[in-house]
Amino acid sequence: MSEFSPDGASAGAEPRTKAECAELIAEVWTLLDGECTAETRKKLKQHLDECPPCLRLFGIEEQFKALIATKCSGDKAPEGLRERLRLEIRRTTIIRDV
Repeated sequence: MSEFSPDGASAGAEPRTKAECAELIAEVWTLLDGECTAETRKKLKQHLDECPPCLRLFGIEEQFKALIATKCSGDKAPEGLRERLRLEIRRTTIIRDV
């Protein structure tokens, strides 16, 4: 079993596949930020209820987000850093298979 596949699923639940776990991991920040649709939220929460390894990962991400919010709240990055980040973001090119 992979690190993200449960050794045993909840009673009556189907075992999760690596692909399902990878999908959850890719969407975890949208769930934490409240930016996913109600349908996606329901699907992700169901997965978390049935997949202990993903639930542990979600908990870590949730704690990380809380730590960032605590340590970085109110502070703004220096203007020079913000400008360099803007330039890097503009220069970044994403190539996707179509």
